[in-house]
Amino acid sequence: MKLGFFTMPIHPVDKDWRLSLKEDREAFLLADELGYTEGYVGEHTTDRAENITSCVAFIAWLAAATRQIKLGTGTVNMPNAHPAAIAAEIAMLDHMLDGRLIFGISPGGLLSDAEVFGNLDADRNAMFLEAINQVLQIWASEPPYNLRGQFWNISIQKTLIEDIGQGFIPRPLQRPHPPIVVTAVAPFSKGVTEAAARGWDPISANFLMPAWVKSHWPKYVEGCERAGRPADPANWRVAKSVFVAKDAATAKAYATDPNGPYVYYYRSLFTKLKRSGRVELFKTRRDQPDDEVTLESICDKLIIHGTPESVADQLLAFQEETGPFGTLLYAGKDWKDRELGRQSMILMAEQVMPRLNAGASSDSKAAE
Repeated sequence: MKLGFFTMPIHPVDKDWRLSLKEDREAFLLADELGYTEGYVGEHTTDRAENITSCVAFIAWLAAATRQIKLGTGTVNMPNAHPAAIAAEIAMLDHMLDGRLIFGISPGGLLSDAEVFGNLDADRNAMFLEAINQVLQIWASEPPYNLRGQFWNISIQKTLIEDIGQGFIPRPLQRPHPPIVVTAVAPFSKGVTEAAARGWDPISANFLMPAWVKSHWPKYVEGCERAGRPADPANWRVAKSVFVAKDAATAKAYATDPNGPYVYYYRSLFTKLKRSGRVELFKTRRDQPDDEVTLESICDKLIIHGTPESVADQLLAFQEETGPFGTLLYAGKDWKDRELGRQSMILMAEQVMPRLNAGASSDSKAAE
């Protein structure tokens, strides 16, 4: 199993924006030094807590400072921008990264973003599909393009000056395009099936109960079978909220502190999802009454914490429940305590992952 990093950072709303951005950047640089293979960052325009407004701009800030980690948009919220702008920006970013870019896409989940961009009442899934189809068509064709859709029309028919290069939308370095991933946030996600059928791969979100994470694999297999491609667990990425400390008492205190970054993260998500009628994501069974879902039950089920040995054991148990997957994405949180935040990432790479892979190998041999 590989180790990656995923952050849709949720910071205290009164924290200095410069400090939170600096800490988020430092987390990616640390991940690169430690050998994390991938790192993804989310984006929202209208959220003081989730305050990275452009994953493209943030990754550009990392491009020259990182050496080996692949960086992913996590995600570009496709309905909120023009497909031609997305195509051009992603193409340039892929060149800036010398081909280390992963293109994460979604319809966008923050309702205040949808409202500010005027698509709150629109079919955002239809907008998402049209946008990504047009981006891929741009990269696969020559100007004047002449793409007509329900939401966007793209043409450079009138102003093309081919001999001097005017009218050409850039293409990415990776051909035909960077790897595409989608973040799955729903149980039994149909989107996972459709993505797999198109050659894309899933990331299962870190705020899903293990039973719902498990539900993504059969949907991925279904899509792969439709496309005639092998369903390889190595292509499945699963994000998880993990905190590792040198001793169990420190780990428990930091991960369960009502005013700490882990509980704050889930309190914010719980508030948003409950308000938007999506509390099902936090249920352990589909017929569970809404009033049984509490912040305490969510944190108890979704935050793994402890010493390296304990965390490795808990992650092995989690993998036993969900089935094998190729990359574990360590979910970034606010660094309320900078040293503990850094130490957790270090212990995860240097002590947890070797134990986790050794344990998985032992289980595999025992099964044989």
